[in-house]
Amino acid sequence: MTDRPFPHHRVAALALLTRVPGLPHKAAGFLGHACVAAALSEKQRAWLDKLLARHDLPPLNEGGAE
Repeated sequence: MTDRPFPHHRVAALALLTRVPGLPHKAAGFLGHACVAAALSEKQRAWLDKLLARHDLPPLNEGGAE
């Protein structure tokens, strides 16, 4: 695993879905949406940041949710 930031929110969301078994239904649904969303709101970006940190994955690159 690399510590390089994820370049885009879609890549980060997909990494969480594929690398973290047993995600709660609500988090998994949000991540599925993030995988196809063109952009994330500030609240969505904050939640994605929290999920990445909680599961010891690299952060999202600045501007990666736009």
